[in-house]
Amino acid sequence: MTEITVAALQCAFSTETAANIAKISDMVREAAGRGAQVVLPPELFEDHYFCRVEDEALFANARPAADHPSVMAMQALASELAIHIPTSFFESDGPHHYNSLAMIGPDGRIAGVYRKSHIPDGPGYEEKFYFRPGNTGFRVWDGPVPMGVGVCWDQWYPEAARAMMLMGAQVLFYPTAIGSEPYDDELDTARMWRRAMLGHAVSNVVPVVAANRIGREGDQTFYGTSFICDEWGDVLAELGREEEGIISATLDIDRAKRHRAGMGFFRDRRPDLYGRLAQDV
Repeated sequence: MTEITVAALQCAFSTETAANIAKISDMVREAAGRGAQVVLPPELFEDHYFCRVEDEALFANARPAADHPSVMAMQALASELAIHIPTSFFESDGPHHYNSLAMIGPDGRIAGVYRKSHIPDGPGYEEKFYFRPGNTGFRVWDGPVPMGVGVCWDQWYPEAARAMMLMGAQVLFYPTAIGSEPYDDELDTARMWRRAMLGHAVSNVVPVVAANRIGREGDQTFYGTSFICDEWGDVLAELGREEEGIISATLDIDRAKRHRAGMGFFRDRRPDLYGRLAQDV
């Protein structure tokens, strides 16, 4: 039997980078102590979610992967604890800037970087001011099992989940920063956010791990509700809207593979009919 124990972290963040990294580091240690082989922190955990506003001074916080404080701290932890830590960070590459994720392995090395493919642009989520669309394509990394990672806005796109599955992913991870919508106080996307990813689990017969932040930042409240589900979309562990904590679950990868084959979704695909998906509207 092939099993993997995964964990997701959920907490509120301050504007103090060192304090945020220390907080996540303590949670990573606790998750590893519970047996987690892969620990997923939320998106851009070094600070408040700065994309709420457009401020050119904030570009100074971007760093290359090898020099970013979040990445370096997680490298040290991953090596010490012999775990994988998918680490979200604000990346600079020459004159370009990306919302990126470094997959850090149990040797402490960066196995590779994924640059977020889908970049939102709207009130409270003005990421296009800061980030270029990713140029890495989707990535799947070796680990206890092959792992695919999408970053936040990527989680709404079934094409992204399916692409990672076709690349061999056995678990999908989504670090996130999402909450209230400043343009509509009555719109609460928390339930849709979760349903979208549960849909990826069901239609690809794959476990999904999602980590979000909580707390009030400016005029936005981040709604947490991080979760881990199995290949049927059944929630195995979850956190509430205001709850700081760690969730973990042991996933039966062999069972998921058996169910995936039995459902026939990949057997019955018709790529010859899907050309419209690759065309502009």
